[in-house]
Amino acid sequence: MTKETRLVTPAALLLALGVALAAAAAGGKVNINTATAEELTLLPRVGATVAQRIIDYRSKNGRFKKAEDLLHVSGIGDRTFDLIKPYVSLEGETTLRDKVPAGGGGS
Repeated sequence: MTKETRLVTPAALLLALGVALAAAAAGGKVNINTATAEELTLLPRVGATVAQRIIDYRSKNGRFKKAEDLLHVSGIGDRTFDLIKPYVSLEGETTLRDKVPAGGGGS
């Protein structure tokens, strides 16, 4: 291995790691069955009021069985649902860490 190869390889690995981390952040999910109000506001077009409505709906009706159940929450219509659906999960950990802009910006 030449000196140039040894210098390029770590740089290439760091670049690949950075790309992978950015992709993971963009593809994060919010578990609507366990998320806090703050975590729910990371979803596009979901502010504090709608986040609280999601929590209230969940408290009254139990766990969401499918993502489409969000359509029963006041303030979430078809357009908003289409924007948030790629970032919603029903199980697992909430992994979304940054607010998704209303135009999307992720998966």
